[in-house]
Amino acid sequence: MDTSVLADLVGDGPILSVGIVSADLGHLSDELALMERGGARLVHVDVMDGVFCPMMTVGPPFVKAIRTSMVKDVHLMVDDPLAKVDWFVDAGADLLTFHLEGAPQPHRVLHVLGRAGVARGVALNPSTPVDALEPLLDALDYVLILAIDPGWGGQAFLDGTARRVDRARELIERSGRPIALGVDGGVTRENIGAVARLGADVIVTGSAIFDGRDAAANLALMQRSLEEGVLA
Repeated sequence: MDTSVLADLVGDGPILSVGIVSADLGHLSDELALMERGGARLVHVDVMDGVFCPMMTVGPPFVKAIRTSMVKDVHLMVDDPLAKVDWFVDAGADLLTFHLEGAPQPHRVLHVLGRAGVARGVALNPSTPVDALEPLLDALDYVLILAIDPGWGGQAFLDGTARRVDRARELIERSGRPIALGVDGGVTRENIGAVARLGADVIVTGSAIFDGRDAAANLALMQRSLEEGVLA
Protein backbone atom coordinates (compact mmCIF):
# COMPACT_ATOMS: atom_id res chain seq x y z
CA MET A 1 0.00 0.00 0.00
CA ASP A 2 1.11 3.54 -0.73
CA THR A 3 1.12 5.15 2.71
CA SER A 4 -0.02 8.41 1.10
CA VAL A 5 -3.52 6.91 1.25
CA LEU A 6 -3.52 7.74 4.96
CA ALA A 7 -2.20 11.22 4.29
CA ASP A 8 -5.16 11.75 1.96
CA LEU A 9 -7.48 11.18 4.91
CA VAL A 10 -6.09 14.14 6.83
CA GLY A 11 -8.56 16.99 6.58
CA ASP A 12 -10.95 14.92 4.46
CA GLY A 13 -13.09 13.65 7.28
CA PRO A 14 -14.06 12.52 9.60
CA ILE A 15 -14.78 9.24 7.87
CA LEU A 16 -15.89 5.91 9.29
CA SER A 17 -13.77 2.83 9.72
CA VAL A 18 -16.29 0.00 10.03
CA GLY A 19 -15.55 -2.63 12.70
CA ILE A 20 -16.20 -5.83 10.78
CA VAL A 21 -15.71 -8.24 13.70
CA SER A 22 -19.14 -7.09 14.93
CA ALA A 23 -20.74 -8.23 11.66
CA ASP A 24 -22.33 -11.58 10.86
CA LEU A 25 -19.08 -13.40 10.13
CA GLY A 26 -20.95 -16.35 8.63
CA HIS A 27 -21.79 -14.00 5.76
CA LEU A 28 -18.55 -12.01 5.66
CA SER A 29 -18.47 -11.36 1.92
CA ASP A 30 -22.08 -10.15 1.96
CA GLU A 31 -21.42 -7.82 4.89
CA LEU A 32 -18.33 -6.39 3.20
CA ALA A 33 -20.25 -5.82 -0.04
CA LEU A 34 -23.00 -4.07 1.91
CA MET A 35 -20.47 -1.67 3.46
CA GLU A 36 -18.83 -1.00 0.09
CA ARG A 37 -22.19 -0.18 -1.51
CA GLY A 38 -22.90 2.16 1.39
CA GLY A 39 -19.73 4.14 0.69
CA ALA A 40 -17.50 2.93 3.54
CA ARG A 41 -13.82 3.50 2.80
CA LEU A 42 -12.11 1.63 5.65
CA VAL A 43 -12.83 -1.75 7.21
CA HIS A 44 -11.53 -2.07 10.78
CA VAL A 45 -10.38 -5.45 12.13
CA ASP A 46 -10.00 -5.79 15.89
CA VAL A 47 -7.35 -8.42 16.64
CA MET A 48 -7.29 -9.41 20.33
CA ASP A 49 -5.05 -12.14 21.72
CA GLY A 50 -6.52 -12.77 25.17
CA VAL A 51 -3.26 -11.56 26.74
CA PHE A 52 -3.02 -7.83 26.12
CA CYS A 53 -6.77 -7.66 26.70
CA PRO A 54 -9.18 -10.34 27.90
CA MET A 55 -11.07 -11.03 24.66
CA MET A 56 -9.83 -13.23 21.81
CA THR A 57 -11.04 -12.48 18.28
CA VAL A 58 -9.41 -13.14 14.91
CA GLY A 59 -5.98 -13.50 13.32
CA PRO A 60 -4.12 -13.31 10.01
CA PRO A 61 -6.30 -15.87 8.15
CA PHE A 62 -9.34 -13.68 8.80
CA VAL A 63 -7.56 -10.58 7.48
CA LYS A 64 -6.51 -12.53 4.39
CA ALA A 65 -10.12 -13.65 3.85
CA ILE A 66 -11.29 -10.02 3.58
CA ARG A 67 -11.59 -9.29 -0.13
CA THR A 68 -12.58 -5.69 -0.57
CA SER A 69 -11.71 -2.38 -2.18
CA MET A 70 -11.85 -0.76 1.28
CA VAL A 71 -8.63 -0.02 3.16
CA LYS A 72 -7.88 -2.91 5.53
CA ASP A 73 -7.45 -1.13 8.86
CA VAL A 74 -6.00 -3.76 11.23
CA HIS A 75 -5.92 -2.90 14.95
CA LEU A 76 -3.61 -5.18 16.94
CA MET A 77 -4.54 -5.40 20.61
CA VAL A 78 -1.83 -7.96 21.27
CA ASP A 79 1.19 -8.49 23.48
CA ASP A 80 4.61 -8.08 21.78
CA PRO A 81 3.44 -7.00 18.29
CA LEU A 82 7.00 -7.14 16.93
CA ALA A 83 6.75 -10.93 16.82
CA LYS A 84 3.44 -10.82 14.95
CA VAL A 85 3.21 -7.88 12.55
CA ASP A 86 4.79 -9.73 9.61
CA TRP A 87 1.89 -12.21 9.66
CA PHE A 88 -0.62 -9.42 9.20
CA VAL A 89 1.43 -7.67 6.53
CA ASP A 90 1.52 -10.94 4.59
CA ALA A 91 -2.24 -11.27 5.11
CA GLY A 92 -2.82 -7.98 3.29
CA ALA A 93 -3.17 -5.31 5.99
CA ASP A 94 -3.03 -1.81 4.50
CA LEU A 95 -2.94 0.10 7.78
CA LEU A 96 -1.57 -1.67 10.84
CA THR A 97 -2.00 -0.13 14.28
CA PHE A 98 -0.44 -1.58 17.43
CA HIS A 99 -0.66 -0.51 21.06
CA LEU A 100 2.21 1.38 22.60
CA GLU A 101 1.45 -0.31 25.93
CA GLY A 102 2.09 -3.78 24.50
CA ALA A 103 5.29 -2.98 22.59
CA PRO A 104 8.56 -2.97 24.55
CA GLN A 105 10.38 -1.57 21.48
CA PRO A 106 7.86 0.40 19.41
CA HIS A 107 10.49 1.92 17.11
CA ARG A 108 11.45 -1.54 15.91
CA VAL A 109 7.80 -2.33 15.12
CA LEU A 110 7.48 0.91 13.16
CA HIS A 111 10.70 0.11 11.29
CA VAL A 112 9.35 -3.29 10.23
CA LEU A 113 6.09 -1.78 9.05
CA GLY A 114 7.83 1.03 7.19
CA ARG A 115 10.09 -1.42 5.41
CA ALA A 116 7.01 -3.42 4.38
CA GLY A 117 5.31 -0.34 2.92
CA VAL A 118 2.35 -0.54 5.31
CA ALA A 119 0.79 2.54 6.87
CA ARG A 120 1.99 2.66 10.49
CA GLY A 121 -0.34 3.37 13.38
CA VAL A 122 0.03 3.57 17.16
CA ALA A 123 -2.92 3.28 19.53
CA LEU A 124 -3.14 4.59 23.08
CA ASN A 125 -5.28 3.28 25.92
CA PRO A 126 -7.22 5.88 27.94
CA SER A 127 -4.74 5.72 30.84
CA THR A 128 -1.63 6.30 28.71
CA PRO A 129 -0.39 9.90 28.51
CA VAL A 130 -0.77 11.26 24.99
CA ASP A 131 2.69 12.82 25.22
CA ALA A 132 4.11 9.29 25.04
CA LEU A 133 3.60 9.62 21.26
CA GLU A 134 6.15 12.39 20.91
CA PRO A 135 9.27 10.22 20.35
CA LEU A 136 7.47 8.25 17.62
CA LEU A 137 5.95 10.99 15.50
CA ASP A 138 8.67 10.98 12.85
CA ALA A 139 7.81 7.36 12.02
CA LEU A 140 4.01 7.45 12.26
CA ASP A 141 1.20 7.70 9.72
CA TYR A 142 -1.72 7.28 12.12
CA VAL A 143 -2.58 7.86 15.78
CA LEU A 144 -5.58 6.07 17.31
CA ILE A 145 -7.00 7.38 20.58
CA LEU A 146 -9.11 4.81 22.45
CA ALA A 147 -12.19 6.16 24.17
CA ILE A 148 -12.69 2.94 26.18
CA ASP A 149 -10.47 0.30 27.74
CA PRO A 150 -9.85 -2.41 25.12
CA GLY A 151 -11.42 -5.83 25.40
CA TRP A 152 -14.67 -5.19 27.29
CA GLY A 153 -18.01 -4.63 25.62
CA GLY A 154 -20.71 -2.18 26.61
CA GLN A 155 -18.45 0.64 27.78
CA ALA A 156 -19.45 4.29 27.47
CA PHE A 157 -17.36 6.87 25.62
CA LEU A 158 -15.01 8.39 28.19
CA ASP A 159 -15.41 12.09 28.92
CA GLY A 160 -11.66 12.76 28.89
CA THR A 161 -11.35 11.67 25.27
CA ALA A 162 -11.94 15.16 23.87
CA ARG A 163 -8.98 16.53 25.82
CA ARG A 164 -6.80 13.65 24.65
CA VAL A 165 -7.77 14.16 21.00
CA ASP A 166 -6.94 17.86 21.33
CA ARG A 167 -3.50 17.04 22.73
CA ALA A 168 -2.81 14.46 20.02
CA ARG A 169 -3.74 17.02 17.37
CA GLU A 170 -1.35 19.55 18.94
CA LEU A 171 1.52 17.05 18.80
CA ILE A 172 0.72 16.09 15.22
CA GLU A 173 0.59 19.71 14.07
CA ARG A 174 3.88 20.43 15.83
CA SER A 175 5.49 17.49 14.00
CA GLY A 176 4.70 19.05 10.62
CA ARG A 177 3.82 15.61 9.22
CA PRO A 178 0.51 14.49 7.63
CA ILE A 179 -0.44 12.06 10.39
CA ALA A 180 -4.08 10.96 10.48
CA LEU A 181 -5.89 10.93 13.83
CA GLY A 182 -8.56 8.39 14.79
CA VAL A 183 -10.94 7.73 17.69
CA ASP A 184 -12.13 4.25 18.63
CA GLY A 185 -14.55 2.91 21.22
CA GLY A 186 -17.99 3.73 22.58
CA VAL A 187 -19.18 5.38 19.35
CA THR A 188 -22.94 5.03 18.96
CA ARG A 189 -25.65 6.32 16.65
CA GLU A 190 -26.59 8.74 19.42
CA ASN A 191 -23.17 10.30 20.07
CA ILE A 192 -21.44 10.14 16.69
CA GLY A 193 -22.30 13.75 15.86
CA ALA A 194 -20.57 14.92 19.04
CA VAL A 195 -17.61 12.64 18.35
CA ALA A 196 -17.33 14.12 14.84
CA ARG A 197 -16.90 17.57 16.36
CA LEU A 198 -13.75 16.45 18.21
CA GLY A 199 -11.81 16.92 14.97
CA ALA A 200 -10.53 13.40 14.28
CA ASP A 201 -9.95 12.21 10.72
CA VAL A 202 -11.23 8.66 11.33
CA ILE A 203 -13.96 7.36 13.65
CA VAL A 204 -14.16 3.64 14.32
CA THR A 205 -17.53 2.02 14.96
CA GLY A 206 -18.76 -1.54 14.67
CA SER A 207 -21.56 -2.68 16.98
CA ALA A 208 -23.60 0.46 16.28
CA ILE A 209 -23.74 -0.62 12.63
CA PHE A 210 -24.01 -4.38 13.03
CA ASP A 211 -26.66 -4.51 15.74
CA GLY A 212 -28.79 -7.25 14.17
CA ARG A 213 -31.09 -4.79 12.48
CA ASP A 214 -30.50 -3.01 9.15
CA ALA A 215 -26.74 -2.52 8.81
CA ALA A 216 -27.05 -0.54 5.58
CA ALA A 217 -29.52 1.88 7.18
CA ASN A 218 -27.32 2.17 10.27
CA LEU A 219 -24.29 2.99 8.12
CA ALA A 220 -26.22 5.64 6.18
CA LEU A 221 -27.54 7.19 9.39
CA MET A 222 -24.07 7.37 10.93
CA GLN A 223 -22.57 8.89 7.81
CA ARG A 224 -25.26 11.56 7.78
CA SER A 225 -24.68 12.19 11.47
CA LEU A 226 -20.97 12.67 10.78
CA GLU A 227 -21.71 15.35 8.21
CA GLU A 228 -24.26 17.05 10.42
CA GLY A 229 -21.94 16.92 13.41
CA VAL A 230 -19.13 18.63 11.53
CA LEU A 231 -21.47 21.32 10.20
CA ALA A 232 -23.10 21.96 13.61
